[in-house]
Amino acid sequence: MMLIPLVIMEITSSGHKTICLPFSSEADYRKLITKGSAFREKLDELIAKHPELFPSNICGGYWLHDSVYSKKLDITTRRIKLVANQAVYQIRPAFLLPYMVGMTDEVEKAMYLRRFGVPFEALTYVFGHDPSYWYRLYQGLGRLSIVGTTVKDTEAIPVNLTADEKHSWLLGDRVYIPTTVGAGCFLGVDIVESAETPDLVKGYGTFRDEALNLNPGYQTETVTLDGWEQSHCAWKIIFSGVAIILCYLHSVLDIQKRCRKKKTLWQKLTGRLWHTYKSPTKRHFAQRLRRLREWAKRHTKQKSIHQRLEGMRTKSKQFQIAYDYPDAARTSNMVDRLMNYQDRLLRTMQYFHGSKDAARLYLRSMALIWNFHPYGKRTTSKDPERCSPFKDLNGFQYHNNWLQNLLIAGSMNGYRQ
Repeated sequence: MMLIPLVIMEITSSGHKTICLPFSSEADYRKLITKGSAFREKLDELIAKHPELFPSNICGGYWLHDSVYSKKLDITTRRIKLVANQAVYQIRPAFLLPYMVGMTDEVEKAMYLRRFGVPFEALTYVFGHDPSYWYRLYQGLGRLSIVGTTVKDTEAIPVNLTADEKHSWLLGDRVYIPTTVGAGCFLGVDIVESAETPDLVKGYGTFRDEALNLNPGYQTETVTLDGWEQSHCAWKIIFSGVAIILCYLHSVLDIQKRCRKKKTLWQKLTGRLWHTYKSPTKRHFAQRLRRLREWAKRHTKQKSIHQRLEGMRTKSKQFQIAYDYPDAARTSNMVDRLMNYQDRLLRTMQYFHGSKDAARLYLRSMALIWNFHPYGKRTTSKDPERCSPFKDLNGFQYHNNWLQNLLIAGSMNGYRQ
């Protein structure tokens, strides 16, 4: 059993030493690779334009080290050696898949279908190869740092987050998936055995570790959570200065369930709840919440509704924290939308049937494909500048092909430090 993590660590370390770069075309690359001076000139150009794709100490200079030839693909790649620490890195063009198992354009459409949970057997039927090929290709994406691959500016890591734990199953046992979301992208996902504070610290800590690798000075300002106390404790341990904002939507939904059969009461109560939510100041919020409780006492005798409104009164200070952070999320809508996507795919595959490590890689691959997937026409027709969640967050993309864009962003597995 101890061999599994050791193998994964070895593969991950190898990926750290691979720099993936954009080239205008395969033909241009084949011309450049035969001319050392032209290839070096191209590298210098890319270093100046996209320093985030290279090791942080490449500014100390490098040598062209040697070449690696793939007989299977009939293509050559170069390696460079850094002057600063003598470390050797492989330069891989983005049109080549990791470990040179194929060409990116040949698998791009199949990998796009994985966003919708198309089974590996179906990909084999349509695109060839075998299910294990597609499985390994998909799982391999999970070795990339989610934060380092998705966020390319060290100062642009979202500081206002939403987070929640999704319930799932591994070999029939209940497990939990701590999920962190910011700016419409998955920023952290893991799998843990319980929803208690120690396990949640470990699960959410994956996001913290990747964020600190990208920016050692990073500090989350706010995180919006539901009422699960263990989640609140975990985030306070992970980021001691974080402001915990209680999700207002969960309270609304909880009250709505109590009067679902009474349509008139449901509509009036819902309207007043959201009227309270839209209060311009803390004082208005507290006042409207007090008036709402008074109104409910006059219009319904249902004790469960009164109890929940009283609970909202006791949590009023927690709701009001959001007024100190105008950019913070006041509801968990952002994480709920992405967890609904998780739920659709996991339910289709009947959840997890292998090891925890395999499940973790699967979840991370799912997250990265979401972050880089191309938007459909309904979105792009309204705003042609919008291409993907990655571009929404960073303001640019490395390549028009979404999978090449992902592989380039995942240069050195997304780790710079």
